[in-house]
Amino acid sequence: MAKSNKKDNQSKRLREAVDTYVGTQENGSYNYRQVSAAVGAVTPVQQRSVAIYLAELAFDGVIAEIAPGKYKTPRRAVVATGVFVRRSNGKNSVQLDEDDSRPIFVAERNSRHALNGDRVSISIAAHVKGKEPEAEVLEILEKKDQTFIGTLRVDRHFAYLLTDSKYLATDIFIPKAKLKGGATGDKAIVRITEWPEDAKNPVGEVVDILGKTGDNTAEMHSILAEFGLPYRYPESVEKAAAKIDAGITGEIVAEREDLRGVTTFTIDPKDAKDFDDALSIRKLPGGNYEVGVHIADVTHYVKPDSIIDREAQGRATSVYLVDRVVPMLPEHLSNGICSLRPDEDKLTFSVIFEMDDSAKVINSRIVRTVTRSVRRFTYEEAQEVIETGKGDYAEEILTLDTLAKQLRERRYENGSVDFDRVEVRFDIDENGHPTGVYFKESKDANKLIEEFMLLANRTVATFVGLPKDKRKKSKAFVYRVHDMPDQERLANLSALARNFGFKVKPKGTPKEVNRSINKMLEGVKGRGEENFLSTLAIRSMAKAVYTTENIGHYGLGFDYYTHFTSPIRRYPDMMVHRLLDRYLKGGRSVNVEKLEDECKHSSNMEQLAANAERASIKFKQVEFMADHLGEVYKGVISGVTEWGLYVEIEENKCEGLVPVRDLADDYYDYDENNYCLVGRRNGNRYRLGDEVQVQVARANLDKKQLDFVLVDEKNPPRSLDTLAAPSVAEVMRSSSKSKKTKSRNGRSSKSSKKSKSSRRG
Repeated sequence: MAKSNKKDNQSKRLREAVDTYVGTQENGSYNYRQVSAAVGAVTPVQQRSVAIYLAELAFDGVIAEIAPGKYKTPRRAVVATGVFVRRSNGKNSVQLDEDDSRPIFVAERNSRHALNGDRVSISIAAHVKGKEPEAEVLEILEKKDQTFIGTLRVDRHFAYLLTDSKYLATDIFIPKAKLKGGATGDKAIVRITEWPEDAKNPVGEVVDILGKTGDNTAEMHSILAEFGLPYRYPESVEKAAAKIDAGITGEIVAEREDLRGVTTFTIDPKDAKDFDDALSIRKLPGGNYEVGVHIADVTHYVKPDSIIDREAQGRATSVYLVDRVVPMLPEHLSNGICSLRPDEDKLTFSVIFEMDDSAKVINSRIVRTVTRSVRRFTYEEAQEVIETGKGDYAEEILTLDTLAKQLRERRYENGSVDFDRVEVRFDIDENGHPTGVYFKESKDANKLIEEFMLLANRTVATFVGLPKDKRKKSKAFVYRVHDMPDQERLANLSALARNFGFKVKPKGTPKEVNRSINKMLEGVKGRGEENFLSTLAIRSMAKAVYTTENIGHYGLGFDYYTHFTSPIRRYPDMMVHRLLDRYLKGGRSVNVEKLEDECKHSSNMEQLAANAERASIKFKQVEFMADHLGEVYKGVISGVTEWGLYVEIEENKCEGLVPVRDLADDYYDYDENNYCLVGRRNGNRYRLGDEVQVQVARANLDKKQLDFVLVDEKNPPRSLDTLAAPSVAEVMRSSSKSKKTKSRNGRSSKSSKKSKSSRRG
C-alpha cells in the first residue's frame, strides 16, 4: 500500500513539473524528449508518462499539437473588464473599458446571462489567425437596473412577457403572483428577478401595467419606459408645485428692472402652452434700438434641492413625443406661473441689447426684470405680418426681422453651418391615430426667434467665460459645446461631393470648412442628390453636449455658447440662471467637478429624450402607413446597410426597409465607403440619395418597422395578398410561440419538446 502511495506521489510531482514547464513556454515548440530533459524524467517509464501526459493536455486543449509529437502552449487568455452589449440576434459583445478598443464577441453560451449594460469581467481567448477574438464572461461585476416592455400572455398554469426589446431574444416568465393584475394583451413593464444558469428564460415580475397593446397612450408610455424616461408625475411633486403662488409683490418688483411698459410679445408654435421666451423692442432717443430677450425666471420659484428641483434635475429635459409633451416641470409651473402668457405680469431674466440699424450690438446688460406680454403670436401669424407688412405690432416685428436677417448673414459669414431640416408632424384624431402628415418648415418668423435666442445664449456665455479683467480666471460654468467634425467622415463627404461638382474642404480653419459645406448645401437644394449630401454632412458632425470645459461651438462658429433661453423645458438652463445670479452678485466659483457631473447627466438625458421622440415618430409613421399597404410611392434611398436599403418616401417622409433578400435579381455586396449596394453579376448600384419607387409591403408596429419592395419595369406592383404573406422566419417564430409552454426552470413540457428556444430574434 505504501509502495502504491509513493508511486502515485511521484507521478503527481512529475505531472506538476510538466505543467510548470508548458506554462512557461509562450513562444517555442517542444516534444516529449525536451520536456523530459527539463523535468528530470530520465527512465523510459518516466519519459513514457511525460509523452502520455502531453497527449492528454493536447486532447483537453490546454496545449496545441502543431505536428505529430510536437506541441506549443497557446497564448494565455487575457482577463479584462467592460460593459456587456446584449443583442436579440445573438451577436452579444463586450465593450472594453479602453475607449479605442473594438467590441469583443461573446457567444450566448459564454454570457452567464449578462444583460445589456451590465459591467462584467471577461476572459478573452487566445487569438487565432483568421478569426475574430471571442470572450467568456467570468463574473457580472455590476448589474444595471433595467426593465423590459412587451405584451403579456397569461395561460392557465404560467405567464410570460413577449418582449419588444432588441436587447433580449427570449421571453420573460412571470409567476402568477407577480402579475400585478395583468392579463393577456396588456402592455407591461417587467423587471428580471433571476436567470438561473441552466434556464433558457429569465424570470421576472410586473412593475407596471401601461394599458392594452395598441392603445395610443399605452404605446406612447411604453416608448418612454423603453428609454427609462418617466411617463407620470409623482403626486408629491404635483402637490408641492400647486402650493407655489406667482407672488409678484411690490417688494419683488422694486428689486428688478420694470419693463412692463415696453412692447413685449411671444412667438411660438400654435400648439405651445409653455412660453419660455419673449421679445421686446423700443427705439432709443439716439436712433438705436433696445431689444430685450426675456426668459421665464423659473429659478425664482424652484429652489435648489427642493422636491420639485430634484425631480426636474433627474428628468433634465421635457420630452416631446408626436402627440404630447412630458414636461420637466409640473404644469402649474410650466404652463401657468412661469409661462409668459399675454396680459399677465411675469418675472423674467433678461438680456437687453442696444443695437444700431445694421444689427451691431453697441452694448448689452443681463438683469432680472418684470415684463408683461401684450400679444401671443403663433409662428404662422408672425410670418403673415412679415410677408404682408400688415397686422398687430407690424412695425416691431418687421424691425426685429430686419435685424435678425443681418445677424444671421454675419453668422454664416463667420462660419456657422446652415442646416435647414424639414420636421415631420402628424394630424392626429381623438384616438391618437395619425390621419395625415405635414412638414414643419423653418420660415422667417422661426428664424427671427432663433437668431435672438442664439445672441442671448452667446452673450451670457461670453459674459462668464471671457471676464473683462483679463487677469481673472473665468468661473465654472455650463457651456453648450460642439466639437470638430469626424475627419474621416469629412474626407469621405469631400470625395463624394466632388462627384457632383461640389468642393467641400476636408481640412482648413473651421470657417473655411463650414463655408464650403454651406456652399454645397445651398447648391444642392432641389437636386436629386440633396438628401444624400445633406445627410452625409450632418453625419460628419459631432454631437453637441453640456460641459464645464469650453471648446466652443463648431456648428455655430461661436467661441462661447450656452443654453439660457429655455429653463421651463431644460435643466441646464436652470443651472445657467443660478450661476448667473450668483456671479452677478459677486459670488465665488462653484465646484467644477460636481457641475461637470450634472452636465453629463443632462447630456445623457437629452439624448434619451431625442431617441424617444424619434421612436414615437417612427411608431406613428408605421401606424400611418399601415393604412396604405400595397400603395406605390416615389422615394429616396436614405440609408444603405449590409442588410438592405432604407427608403424615405418623398410625399410623407416615412422611412422603410427594402431587405437585401428581396433584391432577387443579383447577389449584392455592401460598399461601405461609397454608401451603396453593388450587384456582383450585373454591376447594378443602389446608392444613398438615389430615387426609387417602392410598394408598402408590411407595417410592424411592435418593431416600429416598415418593409418596402422595389417597383420598376421588371418588378411590377404585387397584389396585397402576396405582400401581406409573412416571411418564412416569421412563420417559424409564430409556430415556435404557439407550441411553446415552459415551466419556470426553462425545461420544455410535453407540448414543446421540439422547440429549443423560446424566441429567436
